[in-house]
This record gives sequence, structure tokens and C-alpha cells, in this order.
Amino acid sequence: MASSPCGGGGGGNFDCGLEIQTRSVEQTLIPLVSQITTLINHKDKLKKTEKTLRAIQRVGQAVSVAVGRFVAVGEAIAAENEDLKDEMGLACFEARRAGSAIAQLTDVSSVEQCEGDGRNTVFSDRTGMVKAARMLLSSVTKVLVLADCIVIKQIISSRNKVLVTLEQLERVSTFQEFVQIFSQFGNEMVEFAHLTGDRQNDLKDEKKRARMAAARAVLEKCTMMLLTASKTCLRHPDCESARINKEAVFQRMRLALEQVIEIVTDARSSGEAKALPVSIYAGIKDFKVKVEALRDSLYCVSCEAVAAQLEALVEKTEDFTDSAYTNHEQRETIIQLCQITGHETKQLINTWRQAQSLKAKEATEEMELSILKTCQCVSDLRRELHKVAVVRATELLKLHSDHLVLQALKASGGDGNLEAVADYASTLTEHKEQLLETCRLLCHISGTEPLEITCIHAEETFRVVGPQIISAAQTLALHPTSKIAKENLDVFCEAWESQLCDMAILLKEINDVFEGRRGDKKTYLSLPRPGRHSANLKTVKAAKLDAEEQTTIAKLGLELCLLTSDVDSEVERWDEQDHEMVRLCQIMSSMAYSMYLFTRGEGLLKTTLDLFHQAEVLSDQGIHLCSILHTLSTQVLDEDRMLIKSETEKLAASCHQLQVCAKTPVQGKSAIFQKVDSSIQNTKGILTVVVYLLPICNKLIRKCKSECSCLSSPQHWREKQLSTPVNEETLNGKGSNGFGVKSLEQHMANLTFLESK
Repeated sequence: MASSPCGGGGGGNFDCGLEIQTRSVEQTLIPLVSQITTLINHKDKLKKTEKTLRAIQRVGQAVSVAVGRFVAVGEAIAAENEDLKDEMGLACFEARRAGSAIAQLTDVSSVEQCEGDGRNTVFSDRTGMVKAARMLLSSVTKVLVLADCIVIKQIISSRNKVLVTLEQLERVSTFQEFVQIFSQFGNEMVEFAHLTGDRQNDLKDEKKRARMAAARAVLEKCTMMLLTASKTCLRHPDCESARINKEAVFQRMRLALEQVIEIVTDARSSGEAKALPVSIYAGIKDFKVKVEALRDSLYCVSCEAVAAQLEALVEKTEDFTDSAYTNHEQRETIIQLCQITGHETKQLINTWRQAQSLKAKEATEEMELSILKTCQCVSDLRRELHKVAVVRATELLKLHSDHLVLQALKASGGDGNLEAVADYASTLTEHKEQLLETCRLLCHISGTEPLEITCIHAEETFRVVGPQIISAAQTLALHPTSKIAKENLDVFCEAWESQLCDMAILLKEINDVFEGRRGDKKTYLSLPRPGRHSANLKTVKAAKLDAEEQTTIAKLGLELCLLTSDVDSEVERWDEQDHEMVRLCQIMSSMAYSMYLFTRGEGLLKTTLDLFHQAEVLSDQGIHLCSILHTLSTQVLDEDRMLIKSETEKLAASCHQLQVCAKTPVQGKSAIFQKVDSSIQNTKGILTVVVYLLPICNKLIRKCKSECSCLSSPQHWREKQLSTPVNEETLNGKGSNGFGVKSLEQHMANLTFLESK
């Protein structure tokens, strides 16, 4: 975590040279940066009334006191972490000094004092105020980033404990020893899951979040595999297939643990990272950008570069045309579209060169037509490749939905028939190769980098689990009466079936992206945190819905799904996609969508316990949304204010009902199902209000955008709030959550989140 001191210069560029990788640090800093920037960019000839000066003085004192509290926490952290003590101590010292400087510069309680005693103030020493503000933001950011290093250290420490116990598990020779160590291993894995789950949700980079999710999914599934594979090896110590099966699990867990650490430490950020293979979708997107850029400049890229990029794209389509599973008609269509695209690109290059020879400054009409034709051809190619990949995946998933090969392997193994196991193993290997190829094709047309990462994870899972099923089946065939060997085979077969279900969800998400629905929609699952949800975890028995219950609740689930689509549609209409309200509504919609998937027996929510926890977290997000709506209601006209308040009350009531429902313990199958039904009904009520409010709030925020800078998103903050002047009303605490003492104290209080780390 390198740092560079804030340089000189004027104005409001507060880049302190520290790389911020998490949302929590970024969101903590934004209000502070916004408010201080507003203060230093005040009008030079601001009217110095007594009221204004008292407000400025209160602000300075509030900053100094809040920074003092913040620094005290930072110093306590430094005392507990010797390796960061010096850096943290220096950052805290600089923050305290900057806070005192701001307090002194804003110590202007009267007009006479302001103009008569010759001291430097915020009015007379603008450079000093800028310098103090820059130092404060630099030092506070450094304290936050150093505190974040401590979180990373906790994850590394947790991983190291898991690795030590993993090595002990690998060497055990008795059941008694294994049970004792595995119990410790389970507790350590739970701690690691919580730490990495929090980190995953906090990461800003969506590719890192996707990689983290994939690694954590491997660890989750491998934990059960490790248990049964180790037990089988202990029961049958001389069995070679059992040993191979066990070693593969341990190896996969170690690789997943290493991947998590690479992500949280950004270990390969200096060019060593494993770059994703360029997909056809990404290649087409970049190709179109280059071609369309020719409208603005004929010299932004070379003809040779465009031709070479198309050639590389056509070469990648060979993954489709060379496949033994692509039928003749599909192959001919792809080849024909590649040829047409090549022809149109050559025409474009010819008209392009003609325009360059005529010294044209912009694209000619003939060239404009070629650009349109080339882009249309490459879009047609993408559409055909998408169709081929999706049809292939759909047919394959349908073919494997009955799991006949897995059932046959179980039966043959139980009969001790090694010859039949070998035959079915060959069939499973063929199915595995089909799935691997299909995952590669889906990766080409996935549409987003996180989905590409998910495709790669799916491919790797099928590649590894296939041989593990075979080795587990061989072990059972050698020991057909072994209950442990049978249990082990069941676990690996379940992992295969689970990955097929995940692939079906992935296919739907890829289709949604292609058709412009649900953009980057992801199923959301927050891990239960120790303590907070403990009552719910202890008193509710985890269960799954049976087929009859799924049928009963299917209509309700579908209605919830439609509401999530409505929320997504309304969110897409917002200009400010980074707005806090948009982010919250997207999270709530994702949570509700995962609850819908639960009603179908799909997705990451496997049991009623998962569902109730998800409902509780969703209600928390809804309550957070209520606070944002309350802030908005204070900044609009009376008529609009009454409407927002009325709907906010409805939303708060629905959230409260959902929270009570989720936390209320129940016993018995019918009571649990009734609780599931109520949870879905209450979630529907919440989303109904959200769908109604989204267009209204969008309209109101657009209307008062210039006055309501406090509602600006992080991107707009940098563009607009740096130039926002201070007027007398905002200094007196009037208007749109202006620079009042209470507001600043609330923002600075956010900095004390360090205490929880």
C-alpha cells in the first residue's frame, strides 16, 4: 500500500496517491471530501454576517473534535499492530495537526475578530485552508487504508490457520484423531468464510468479486468432499483410487485458498496477473469501437490494426466451427457471416484509404455507409454465435437433467462391477468433454467479464469433479459394502448435479445480458454474521421445500420475479447509475431474485434457514433505503414531501413486518412453509413500494439536481461538487443537507467504523 504525500497547487484536487480498493473506505471518505471541498471553494466575497461566522466556527470545531476521536481509534489500532505502528502514528499525527489548523482558520466568531486582529482565517488565508484540507484528507485516507491492511492481515492469518490444520488432516491415521482435527478445521473455515464474504462484498472491482465468489464456492463444496474422501481413505488405507480421490480434494482446496489471498493482497497487480483469454464478445466490442471511432478521426487507428483484429476474431470462431457438436448448417452460417464481415471490412478499408488520400478530416458518406455495414455484419456474427452456444448449452442441460450416468455409476459401484464402472466412466468422461467445450463457447458470448469468470469456474469444476466421481466409483466397486465409500460417491455426484444447476442459472444470466435485461444482475447471498442473526440460526431448523410446496408457492415466486424485473427496468432509467438509492434498489432486487430462485429449488439459497436470513438482510437494506428517502423528502416541495413521506412509511412498515416474520421462530413443517409464504408476501410488498417510488424519486432528483449536491453519486461528486460555492444559507445549515455542524458530525462519525475492525 504505497502512499505519496499530497502535492501543492490550488483548488480541489484531493488525490492523495493511495489506491482505495474497497467500497467502505471510499464511501467513508466521500462525504468528508465533499464537505471540505465545498468549504474551501466558497465565494471570495461571501457576506460575513454574525450568523455565517458562527456557523463557520462551529464547523471548524466539529471537524477538530471528530478528527480527534477518529485519531484516537487509529492510535489504538497502531498500538496493537507493531508492524504498522510508525506509519499509522505519523498519519494520525498529521490528521490531528490538520484538524487543529482547520479549527484555527475557522475560529471567526465575530465580524470584528475576523477583520481586526490580523490573524489568518478561512477568508484571508485561502492557501492555508487548502493546505490543511489536503493534509487532513491525505492522512485520514492513509489511516483508513492502513486499517484496511489489518483486515487483509486477518484474512491471511485465518488462511494460514486453515492451511496448518489442512496439513494435519492430510496426515491423520486414525478416525479419532481425524474427528478431533476436522472439528477444529470446520470452525476455522467458518471464520475464513465470514472474513472473505465481507471482503467480497466490499471489493470495488467486479472482476475481483467474481473471482472471490468462485474461489469461495470451491472451498464451500470441497469441505464436504474433504470429509467423506478422508473418511474413505481412513477406512480403506490401501485403496489407490481412494488416495487419488482424497489428494485431488486437498490440492483443489489449497489452490482456492491461494486464489483468495492473491485477490485480497492484489499480489499479481504488477503485470503478473493471469489475464482472461479475450472472448469473441470482447473482441467484437473492441472492434466495433475502433471502427465507429473513424467517424471522429481517420487517423486514430491504422488500417492494418483493424484488419488484424478481424482476422483474430475469425480465428476464434473456429472454437465453434471446429466443434464436432456444431451441425453442418450452423457451421456454414458462421463461416458465411465471417466471409461477409471480412468483405465489408475490406470495403471499409478501401474507402478509408481513399478518404485519407484526399486529406479528409472526417468520414465521407461512402465511408459512413461502410462503417454501418461492417458494424451490422459483426453484430449478426455475434448474434449467430450466441444462438449456437445457448442452444448447445440448453440441449446439453436437458440431456443431463435425469443424471442417468451418475445413477448407473452408483449402481455399478454398489454391485462391485468394475467393468460396468469403467464403461459408465467412459460415458461420463465424454459428457464432461461436452460440458467443457460448452463452457468455453458460453465464455465467448457471455457479455460481461464477471460472467466470463463464472464460465471459467464452471469449466474448471466439471474438469476436476468428473475424474473425482470416477475414482470414488472405483473405490465403491472395490469395496461394495462400504457405507463410507457409498457416501463419498454421493457427495461428488451431488457436486456435479449442483454445478449443472449453477450452469442453468449462468445460461439465464448470459441470455438476460444479451437481451438487455437484468444487466449485471447477480444472485445475492450474504453470509450470516456471528451474533447478529444467532437467534434465527439456533431456533429455526434448516429445511428444503418439497415438490408439493414448490408447486404451491410457484405463482407467488413468479410474481416476485416479475417485480424484480420491474425494479431493474426502473433503475435502468436513472441517469445516475452510481446513486446510493440505485445501488440499494439493485441489491434488494438481487436478494428478492435469489428468494424467487429458492421457490424453484434453484440458486444459492438452499434451505429455509438461508431464505429467512436473506429476508432479514433485505429488510435491513429496506430500512436503509427509508433513511435516504427521508433525506430526499426534506429537499422537495410540500406536495412532493407528503407523497415521499407517505410511501416511506409504507416501506418502513413492510420492512418491519418482514423482519419480525424472519426472526420469529417456528416449529413443524406447515408452520415453516407458512413462514416462507409470509416472507415472500412481505418481500413483494416491499418491492411494490420500491417500483412505485423509483420513477418519482428519479424525477425529483433530476428536478433539484443543482441544489441537492448531497445526493450526488461518487462520479458526479468529483465533477460537480468541487466547484460548488458556499452561500450564506448553506453555511447556516439551511437547504439541502448543507454544510451544517450536525451534518458534518454525522459524516465524520462514519470514520469511527475503524472501531469494528
